[in-house]
Amino acid sequence: MTDKTRITIEVNINAPIEKVWECFTLPEHIINWNFASDDWCCPTAVNDLKAGGKFSWRMESKDGKIGFDFSGVYDEVIEYQKIKYTLGDNREVEITFRSENNFSIVTETFEAENVFSIEQQRQGWQAILNNFKKYVEGN
Repeated sequence: MTDKTRITIEVNINAPIEKVWECFTLPEHIINWNFASDDWCCPTAVNDLKAGGKFSWRMESKDGKIGFDFSGVYDEVIEYQKIKYTLGDNREVEITFRSENNFSIVTETFEAENVFSIEQQRQGWQAILNNFKKYVEGN
């Protein structure tokens, strides 16, 4: 990662790492959790999970008034352990997966952008990760 400001968030999930990985990476799961609040949705997800592979997840308000494509290219993928990717605006993201005391721990570190405050970005990304935890534990 470069010398841009980096933000780290984390969540402990009461599920095996294999299930966590599957829910995090398969499009049929991504569309069910990849949003920060109940008034948003993720209607489509394309995910070519390999180094050099591309992903694109559509995130939009349920009323259709605002939305964007969250997309990038994978730099590194180590099954059940790590995903690194570069977003379309050249920001880097690293996600690690580990098992500890019957929990799976997902840690995301991402480079901050310049539009929203650091705290807004932390809260937004953490809300999505919390939604992911809720989805995994509920299935």
